Amino acid sequence: MKFTIQRENILKPLQFVIGVVEKRQTLPVLSNVLVTAKNNALSITATDLEVEIVARATLDVGTSGSITLPARKFIDICRALPDAAQLDVTFDADKDRAVIRSGKSRFNLATLPVTDFPNIEDISGVLKFQVSQKVLKNLIDQTQFSMAQQDVRYYLNGLLFEVSDGVIKAIATDGHRLSYCERDADVSPAARTQVILPRKGVVELSKLLDDSESPAEVIIGSNHIRINLANVQFTSKLVDGQFPDYERVIPRHGDKEVIANRELLRQVLVRTSILSNEKYRGVRIRLQTGVLQAQAHNPEMEEAEEEVEVSYQGDNLEIGFNVNYLMDALAAIPGDSVKMIYGDPNSSCLILPLAEDVGCKYVVMPMRL
Repeated sequence: MKFTIQRENILKPLQFVIGVVEKRQTLPVLSNVLVTAKNNALSITATDLEVEIVARATLDVGTSGSITLPARKFIDICRALPDAAQLDVTFDADKDRAVIRSGKSRFNLATLPVTDFPNIEDISGVLKFQVSQKVLKNLIDQTQFSMAQQDVRYYLNGLLFEVSDGVIKAIATDGHRLSYCERDADVSPAARTQVILPRKGVVELSKLLDDSESPAEVIIGSNHIRINLANVQFTSKLVDGQFPDYERVIPRHGDKEVIANRELLRQVLVRTSILSNEKYRGVRIRLQTGVLQAQAHNPEMEEAEEEVEVSYQGDNLEIGFNVNYLMDALAAIPGDSVKMIYGDPNSSCLILPLAEDVGCKYVVMPMRL
């Protein structure tokens, strides 16, 4: 096997797949990428048995063949070479070695057998549709921060995708907050379809997508989801579990409505949070006519207090929240203004963009202070 390729042409597909490669692997071959040259095209595959990414590039010159190369070393070599470098990659099957040459540089890498590299089976699609990359990326970016991390309720360590007639939804929750986002799309499944994408798959998919109208082909199978982009194929196992009924979590009957400048309110919370308890991150919100006051204190008896003018007409209210949850929601909401709907001190807060057509909702549960 031998091929020649420009440095930048191989570096981009390597950057697409490298996030999948874990530093500590159960199988040695999972630390490698599978490099396949065929018909003047190069494909680079990485997998951790849960997520697989295949990125493609065009070859200048090449002969067919496959090889596995140590992923981190390979990308470090490509990054370190000069920008205009031309790579000559040759493979000597007898010695299980790959030789990479560029100008006067020469690197001799150990390889592992191609037959050891795992391959995710083809997906028999239950549902197949197309959507723009922009829509898909927006759904993920507006919700993924609410995913749980290493929760024993494993189905919370991921993102729920729901596809129904004309609508795609993304929902994430860690049990203390919930992010919901929906977008119109040209989809018409036979029935409402829900799948849970694992956390790592969500993070890697977000890196692959861009804000363009380029199409993304989505194939949902019984155990996997596959997304085909122009030069990248993303495949992930699905989480086998029952996601909570998110409709029941979204408050319906809050009677205290606050309208505020989103960025001003976020900055108030950022400053107040400096003196909050580092472990619990609690902040007390006090509502009075026309004013929202944020207050925090910590075990060192230090205290922070801020006020911001808001549009509010109603009874006084005092309620505690994890300040990080509020700041995350405010950072995700587009637009200059935000609407916050409260009930009583024991009820969740519903945070909405002021523009009705945005399709995002954020729920934050209160905490005792």
